[in-house]
Amino acid sequence: MMTDENQTTAKFPTHTVYCVKANEGSEKPDWIKVGAAWENSDQKGLNLSLTVLGQPISLVVRKNKPKET
Repeated sequence: MMTDENQTTAKFPTHTVYCVKANEGSEKPDWIKVGAAWENSDQKGLNLSLTVLGQPISLVVRKNKPKET
């Protein structure tokens, strides 16, 4: 699910989002695909489109700004 803002600036996803879950009885965890991500148009964050428990979720991750002292 994408917002209108994402739809006008979105490109094809550049990243795949996974939930990494320990796999009992194995040293290798299960990697479960839960969505996709791509860079914001200002290149200061990522838009994430996830499906969690069957529900579409849109998230935006933003780069932290330096704290002023």
